[in-house]
Amino acid sequence: MDKNNALSDIILELHVPDFDIVKDFYGKLGFKIVWEYPVKGQSGYLVMKKHDSVLAFFCGNDEVYNHSYFKKFPKDTPRGYGVEICIYLFDQDIDSYYKQVVESVGEKYIVTPLQTKPWGTKDFRMIDPFGYYLCIREKGNILHK
Repeated sequence: MDKNNALSDIILELHVPDFDIVKDFYGKLGFKIVWEYPVKGQSGYLVMKKHDSVLAFFCGNDEVYNHSYFKKFPKDTPRGYGVEICIYLFDQDIDSYYKQVVESVGEKYIVTPLQTKPWGTKDFRMIDPFGYYLCIREKGNILHK
């Protein structure tokens, strides 16, 4: 892999108040830490990866609520309101992955259980501890109908 180029032109950066919760929750989803910059003021940064899915996390402490843009929203606003983060599984069967997720993080995070969609593919929906809405899909190519 070329160290000077990311896997994608778009990287999701999720603003969160606690990296320990992130590492625990996303670690149970199979994400591994790529690198971490220590939390200090508003400078904490964490990058995690599962197969080719990369998520970046910003801040890591309560200073996230003082961000110049996001501070105008109430603290209890669900993180990522109006956004669905879709993660494709290329390294594991979705049926066994779903079972593993339910066993490791619990059903309280599952919004829509694993199901086959009308177009023939399987997915399930969940939220993370901060309210980000995740859609976990079996492998596929969004560029083809």
